[in-house]
This record gives sequence, C-alpha cells and structure tokens, in this order.
Amino acid sequence: MGEASALTGRAEQMARSLRAALKAPGHGRDDRDTILQAFSLAMKPRIAELPDDHHPAWLHPARSVLILLHDATGVDPVTLIVAALHDSLDTRLRVAPDEIERRFGSRPARGLESIPLPGDEQLLERLLLLGPELALAALAEQLDQLRHLHLREDLVDDWTGLHAETSAAWIPFAARINPALHRRYQHWVRVFGRRLERRTDDPP
Repeated sequence: MGEASALTGRAEQMARSLRAALKAPGHGRDDRDTILQAFSLAMKPRIAELPDDHHPAWLHPARSVLILLHDATGVDPVTLIVAALHDSLDTRLRVAPDEIERRFGSRPARGLESIPLPGDEQLLERLLLLGPELALAALAEQLDQLRHLHLREDLVDDWTGLHAETSAAWIPFAARINPALHRRYQHWVRVFGRRLERRTDDPP
C-alpha cells in the first residue's frame, strides 16, 4: 500500500473506504494501489496547509473519486487519478505538475493542465474540448467542490459567481457527458440558489 498506509486519522479511514469502493467495479490490485497513491499525494499539501482534518477541503480528493465510482461505469484508472489530484478552487492545495508527471506519467499531468478553472472566459468551450475521461474527472471534482461550498465561508464572495457559472457552463456540459451527474448538478443549482436567496433576504 506504500504511501497510503502512512496516512493517519480521517485520511487513513478514507483510504480504507476508497480501497474497498475500488474493488466493486473490478479494479485490480495494481490500479487500486496507484489510485491510493494519488490520493496520498493529494493529501500532502492538505496536511501541510489546512488547520485541521475537518476542513471541508480535507477529503476532497477521495470524494471526487467516489463520485465517479458511484455515478459512472467502467472509469479508467487515469481518470480516477486525475479526479483525485485536481483542485479547481484551492491553489495552495494543488500538487506540482512535475511531481505528478514524475509519479504517474505524462498522461494525467497533461490532462490536469487541460482542465479549465472557474472564471475562465471560455469555460464551456474549453470543457467541451476535453475527452470523455477528462470530462468525467472534471465533472466529479467540480461537483464535490460545489457540494461543500456552503461550508466555505472563506469563499463566500465567490458563491454567486460559481452558482451562475454552474448554470451557464457546467449543467449543459454535464448534460452531454453523464445523466446522473447532470441530475446532481441540477439539484445543486436549485438548492444552492435557494440558499443565496435566503442570504439576500436576511437583514444586514
């Protein structure tokens, strides 16, 4: 198990859950080990930068992988590696591209660099240029960020923009890629939209 076995606390528990979940779709031991190594690598900046293991971003890498295991079938291991290592919202929590390439090769490293980030003026156009594997990885990662956005008071100034961007770009993108993920994006937009309305209605 290598690095994954060196994790502690909630990260170690999540690594065990992730390994068990990977067995269900039939990923072999080597693939499971590699995906767990990607999770472990993604945890390094979190361990260094986040104040505690209950921060909303702490287990984001594994949750992105679990979304794909739940809502997609026959997902390529490289797609799961990309999902684990991509972080669209937190620059300080990203792993350096050269480290990713050294550990996992050029395919996931190049894939990560091709995924557009929030605020891109050509977001939908660039998303539609992604191949099917990268499209799934991008959708899962962004969905997990959105699902935990209400816990990110540090990003509150971005809430309205991310909600609008999701409606304009991520929902039509998801509609082309995966019906289950499309439904989850639609649900988030409805629920988070009501949250934003309540905040607007609250007295200052």
